[in-house]
Amino acid sequence: MNLPFIEPFKIKMVEPVYMSTREQRENWIREASFNLFNLKSEQVTIDLLTDSGTGAMSDKQWSAMMLGDESYAGASSYYNLKNAIKEITGFSYFLPTHQGRAAENVLFSTLVKEGDLVPGNSHFDTTKGHIEFRKAIPVDCTVDVASEFIVWHPFKGNVDLDKLEDVLKTNPLEKIPLIIVTITNNTAGGQPVSMANIREVHNLAQRYGVKFFLDSARFAENAWFIKTREDGYSGKSIREIVSEMFSYTDGMTMSSKKDAIVNMGGFIGLKDEDLFRQASAYNIIYEGFITYGGMSGRDMNALAQGLFEGTDFEFLSSRIGQVAYLGSKMKKYGIPILEPTGGHAVFIDSKSFLPHVPEEEFPAQSLAVELFVEGGIRSSEIGTLMADRDPVTRANRFSGKEFVRLAIPRRVYSDNHMDYVAAVVKNVYDRRDSITRGFRIIKEAPLLRHFTIELERFGGF
Repeated sequence: MNLPFIEPFKIKMVEPVYMSTREQRENWIREASFNLFNLKSEQVTIDLLTDSGTGAMSDKQWSAMMLGDESYAGASSYYNLKNAIKEITGFSYFLPTHQGRAAENVLFSTLVKEGDLVPGNSHFDTTKGHIEFRKAIPVDCTVDVASEFIVWHPFKGNVDLDKLEDVLKTNPLEKIPLIIVTITNNTAGGQPVSMANIREVHNLAQRYGVKFFLDSARFAENAWFIKTREDGYSGKSIREIVSEMFSYTDGMTMSSKKDAIVNMGGFIGLKDEDLFRQASAYNIIYEGFITYGGMSGRDMNALAQGLFEGTDFEFLSSRIGQVAYLGSKMKKYGIPILEPTGGHAVFIDSKSFLPHVPEEEFPAQSLAVELFVEGGIRSSEIGTLMADRDPVTRANRFSGKEFVRLAIPRRVYSDNHMDYVAAVVKNVYDRRDSITRGFRIIKEAPLLRHFTIELERFGGF
């Protein structure tokens, strides 16, 4: 008989899962002003809020941490990381930062100014926030099929090349400092971008003289999809594919808390020495000296090791396979999800799940709260709350997408945990017709409001 699939790792240490009653959870979410970011970790049973910094590090990563060099300048850990980044990505110049949004802050401080346009594929929350904070404009050029939730397409994260070229043609090029493409495309459901699409974006960037960067938090997952879905790549290794992806770009930003499987860290990779020197000034202002950039030596060592582990095909097959497993359970129960499942999360279509909740009452947040009350699952809203308000009109931005994202940490939960998650979602789905009202906003920040927002529920529980 064929042998069943097994995870390519053994479990060496465990921590308890916190169990609670429904009454406790109702009280906790009410005290948190119905914002799941405000919950304490011990109030959560299965934490799928994010896959960022929540993975389990390996024995080799922990060992590397013990060898961390904490020298302020020129630490051996910096050179370990520099060598790993060069080997994996090909970039000769890099700047360490404490996490991905810090890398965005340094890069955009270097390149983006008021009135600029930054085209890309569905900029995620912090990317959009950094652009709009500088009074520039993110321009979404994602392919239209990304909005067709149940249509199967291998690369729903792709850039629509006609949309992108229209931006480049119809605007002064001095107002377009860079194109930034997110791999995988988080906002579109963790969907991958094909190598052909990356190559064509590169060609357009070259033709119009615009810099091209990859937001690379999940670059290894993107490479796995290219290997398994795109013609001509099945025989290539993940690292060969990664090397080709980055060869088409001027640089990258990285939240290492995802595909490098560390709890903290990020970096910018660059080809151009002059741009590296310009960005270095901002790195020193915001992050620290250029050979540590807000990271400890031990964290740089763990990151260097994690880059190799995160680009292992067997690990990626296990990780992405678990996401697909949860998605298949949800589909079996009739739950409306974005298809196909992406690399890091299952995205539930909340508008179809809760058709009675008006869009202006935030159906995705309503569903996220119900999942916590039902079974202690913490998820995140990818909808109107996260989309923020229009920076000019201050009106809510209704995109038509109201997702609840179930982001799965790396090497943390078993498939039994996924069975529990699917059962919780099914229980809420079975009583969905009783959920007819959502929330109104009591307090919100002017930017990135979803992290700290306070809400009030219409009608209570």
